[in-house]
Amino acid sequence: MERPKNDELERGAVKYLVHAKLEVNGVVEPSDVVGAIFGQTEGLLGEELELRELLRTGKIGRIKVHISSSQGKTSGTVLLPSGLDRMETCLLAAALETIDRIGPCEARITVERIEDVRASKREAMLKRARDLLKEVETPATQELFRSLRESMHQAEIIEYAGLPAGPKVATSDSLIVVEGRADVLNLLRAGIENVIATGGASIPPAVVDLTKRKVTTVFVDSDRGGDLILKELLQVAEVDYVARPPPGKSVEELTAKEIYKALRNRVPASVLGREEAEETLRKLSEMAAELRGSLKARLLKPSLEVIKEVQVREVKEELLKTEGVWAVVLDGVATDELTDLAAQRGVEYLICVKKDLSKTPAGIKVLLPEEIFKH
Repeated sequence: MERPKNDELERGAVKYLVHAKLEVNGVVEPSDVVGAIFGQTEGLLGEELELRELLRTGKIGRIKVHISSSQGKTSGTVLLPSGLDRMETCLLAAALETIDRIGPCEARITVERIEDVRASKREAMLKRARDLLKEVETPATQELFRSLRESMHQAEIIEYAGLPAGPKVATSDSLIVVEGRADVLNLLRAGIENVIATGGASIPPAVVDLTKRKVTTVFVDSDRGGDLILKELLQVAEVDYVARPPPGKSVEELTAKEIYKALRNRVPASVLGREEAEETLRKLSEMAAELRGSLKARLLKPSLEVIKEVQVREVKEELLKTEGVWAVVLDGVATDELTDLAAQRGVEYLICVKKDLSKTPAGIKVLLPEEIFKH
């Protein structure tokens, strides 16, 4: 598929391209779409990921909108070039899907894929290298090339449950969990083959299952994205150790020596886990204070990202149809019916202003804000 040209791509600054589909119940112009994206995401991801500032500093490229209108409806595509890292790009992509209006019209943006521009370039480079190899290969060098191919094959990346991984991820007694495909490849180059990538901030069930059967080390970048992945892993998986690269470096760019040094300096997850748990409870307490008097509730992921904010009277209905809820903070009463349902749906924390319970089901903690730091 031919990729649209843009100045950022030609300068090589773009790492990823976010491809999204646009549907609008009305007639709008491309400028309306761009305006809605900047306006409705403002303040959503904090100052570090403010779209206007990212565009000004060249960390994202100009948003491309291609649309057509027919019978009072508009459809098309949105292309967002990103020079940010993988995790930050995924957060921006998710922010696009929060757009629900363009001008006065109802709208929906759906991210279809995130293209790794560098991967496309690498594929083109490898294809050209293979062509050149055919041109220069002679009988005298065939044995050398065969040995080279065999050594490269030993470090080839595989897929485990659809995730980038090393060839020993299923058979080794230990496991190293990294963020993405480039991290897996770098560890393979260093001779480490019991590695798997999460592929994003939402931890796949396959990774969680592997951590339950193996001594697990999480090795993620020392940045905001790595912090989010580590936080969720500590809550949903069984992590034994945590390793981080030196400040200012990512796992994918470390030398073999730096990789082994970081892994030697890993720390027990129990130490970080206590700190993470205290920070999580503090944030739940702050969220409960924010909701006081609103008669609203928030359904949260393990990362504390808000899945939905609804009226308290709608919580039971939303729990029945929403997957992945880790905590519920509500400005209301925790009844037996609500608590039983939350426990059945896998909720671990229910923060409320009052409890009316005859019992508390196993696997869930029901806390008032003033009780939070007693646990």
